[in-house]
Amino acid sequence: MRTPPAPLLVLTAIASVQVGSSIARGLFDDLSAGGVTFLRLAFAALILAAVTRPAVRGWSAAAWRAAALLGVAMAGMNLIFYLSLRTVPLGMAVTVEFLGPLLLALVQTRRLADLLWAGLAAAGVLLLGLDSGGTAPLSGLLLAFLAGLFWAAYIVLSARLGALVPGTGGLAVSLAVGAVLVLPFGTAGVTGVIAHPGLLVGVVAVAVLSSVLSYGLEMHALRHIPTRVFGILMSLEPAAAALAGLLILNQRLGPVEIVALVLVTLASAGVTLARREPRAQVSPQAAERL
Repeated sequence: MRTPPAPLLVLTAIASVQVGSSIARGLFDDLSAGGVTFLRLAFAALILAAVTRPAVRGWSAAAWRAAALLGVAMAGMNLIFYLSLRTVPLGMAVTVEFLGPLLLALVQTRRLADLLWAGLAAAGVLLLGLDSGGTAPLSGLLLAFLAGLFWAAYIVLSARLGALVPGTGGLAVSLAVGAVLVLPFGTAGVTGVIAHPGLLVGVVAVAVLSSVLSYGLEMHALRHIPTRVFGILMSLEPAAAALAGLLILNQRLGPVEIVALVLVTLASAGVTLARREPRAQVSPQAAERL
């Protein structure tokens, strides 16, 4: 059986993540943003642990520290992003959140031309902030940006854990750490699924689509394409989020928001094109919110 082309795997992962985020947004009224975050991390940890069976007994102290720090990053990234989704349309939230990986890429490349791309991205976000007729409050946009900073931390920390622990077993432990940290904010989710067990279907779908499936597809794709190509494809993330928000949540973006989305997407693609990195195991943009 032939393996699908790697770019198709990346595009499928992007679609999976954004559909998962859309489903998660639909669960907020019943389970709260914190509740959905906790349940997503917990179920994703259980599924990955069952599949990978991480051999934690042989881990070094450095590996445990790396897994714990990655868990902190994932807890902050997922919880804050979902909190932003309460008031910010999905496409806008992902556009602003994408600044985290973009800033990390700018720091890593250190090219003068990247200042142009940074200015382009800043212009896009400034449009969102200054648009008085926009659909999102400034507080929600700031939460999305903060989630992006955690996303950047996730990228660095996942690379560190990947160097210490082979495979994806370390991710299962980090997800479990993240779930424990989010638990105080997720009690509404626990009580909600106890009262309405049918909601578990949506929760498991979010865990699989936004964490397990997307991460597996990305990791497989990265074995066959350079990270530069992967990063260019990942630049489609804000557009995919806007499309998912429109089709699933009926969230329509105005002309200003669409222009901002395009500017950030172009900036991300431009920075990625400027990079000259060989193929690697961990992409600087391989992160959609595990």
